Amino acid sequence: MAAVRARSLQTWMLEPFTIALQTDGLWLLGLGAVLAGIVRGFTGFGTAMVYLPIAAQVLSPFEALTSMIVMDLVAPLIHVPRALRDGHPPDVLRLACGAFIAVPLGVLVLAMVEPEVFRWGVSVVALGLLVLLVAGVRYRGKPTSAMIYGTGLIGGFTGGSVGLPGPPVIILYMASTLPAAAVRANSTLYLILAELALLAVFQWNGYLSVPALALGGILILPYVLGNWSGAMLFQPNAERVYRNIAYLVIAGSAIIGLPVWD
Repeated sequence: MAAVRARSLQTWMLEPFTIALQTDGLWLLGLGAVLAGIVRGFTGFGTAMVYLPIAAQVLSPFEALTSMIVMDLVAPLIHVPRALRDGHPPDVLRLACGAFIAVPLGVLVLAMVEPEVFRWGVSVVALGLLVLLVAGVRYRGKPTSAMIYGTGLIGGFTGGSVGLPGPPVIILYMASTLPAAAVRANSTLYLILAELALLAVFQWNGYLSVPALALGGILILPYVLGNWSGAMLFQPNAERVYRNIAYLVIAGSAIIGLPVWD
């Protein structure tokens, strides 16, 4: 009887991974994970903007988001000590507080829209961010506490609705005069907290898919390899190169993810 229970438990644990390995377009998801990891390790942000337009072509919105969150919560942990040194943790906590409030509302919106609308939303938000940054939008002053809380609120809503908690925060920090190392550090810490909030809201509302969790676990390896490679490439004194490469990868992924290519 004990042996039967052990086999049943083993089957129950392995079945989600078996299903995940049979996902159509798994190679495409792996490629997206590698590219997203490189950009995240290099810039401190960009995972969702690179991975989601690709993943949304073969997964449902909640499956795409769940797989991204699983892989994206593991790899960046290696950068946390450096991020705590280079960034401004009090500001990150303010951003996270705003995000925690707005994530449930964003998830409610996501549950009401069609998958194609989700794909349009992901790509359009990513491209909109890119246009603002390339156009040279700059906030010259020092961000106030109210501005930081408000940015977190907006980020929480975009995170819940289209899986992109980062764009409002990236606009605030990358468009500021902060050094690249501080931008990278703040983005890294904030995105970890925002994704934990997303995962909690998914679980609370019953949107978590066990095979999607397993798929995210499978994608951890290519994502970690990309993340490590991106971190090795990061040089604080090469800020222009750092920004331009991130822009190109985000643009390419967002354009590829548009539903017009189906």
